[in-house]
Amino acid sequence: MSRIVQFLETGRLDYQKALRLQQYFARKGTDEAAKDFRNVLILTEHEPVYTIGIRDGACTPQDVARLQNLGAEFHKTNRGGLITFHGPGQLIAYPILNLRNFQPSVRWYVCQVQQTIVEMCKKFNINATTTDDMGVWVKNKKICAVGINVSRYVTTHGIALNCNTDLTWFQHIVPCGLVGKGVTSMSEELGRNVEIGEVIPHFLDSFGSTFECDLQKFPDAGRFDLFNYINDDDAQSNDMAKMKRKQ
Repeated sequence: MSRIVQFLETGRLDYQKALRLQQYFARKGTDEAAKDFRNVLILTEHEPVYTIGIRDGACTPQDVARLQNLGAEFHKTNRGGLITFHGPGQLIAYPILNLRNFQPSVRWYVCQVQQTIVEMCKKFNINATTTDDMGVWVKNKKICAVGINVSRYVTTHGIALNCNTDLTWFQHIVPCGLVGKGVTSMSEELGRNVEIGEVIPHFLDSFGSTFECDLQKFPDAGRFDLFNYINDDDAQSNDMAKMKRKQ
């Protein structure tokens, strides 16, 4: 395999910081002058947060306040898909890939992301499938949500796989806008506690196989500066100003 993807495990990270991390890597892919773009797979976990995609116009200010009163954050995003929940016990994977290094097709990319989860679930003897609806399903219940953004063939956002997630958080919304459909988790399907740490090695194996790439751990030398960056509000303000001047 000649394609290299570096995987970065962050531990639990609040949603806004994870978004900054994605933007940091993605900007290097959309800047034609940048020579240091790397394909990166961010693996993380969030504190409770509800997010909506670009098509979700039905969420009122009252809905937002109601969800926040549950103890969750709320964020509008530029991904596809409707409202969903992220929280502890859920493996979040954000592939920041330049599809020109793989196959320059959004449809192909979505299929590969979903197939990665299907193949990983097989390792746990969970019969997961894809349907006409986005995501990965076990019968009529979604085990993994998929919501992406692709700009100039560089991907952001990604998947949310329920490992041992508290599924009651989903009772306060219509997940992904799909009425009559349920949610499930690996723990619920297997009847035992399945933690994120148990799942990650199998996820990486399936990702590498599905995307036909070599996975390498993100170098420790770069982690310190990277996490300083996503915690630096001044740096973020400067970057946003630069982006607006380019527009």
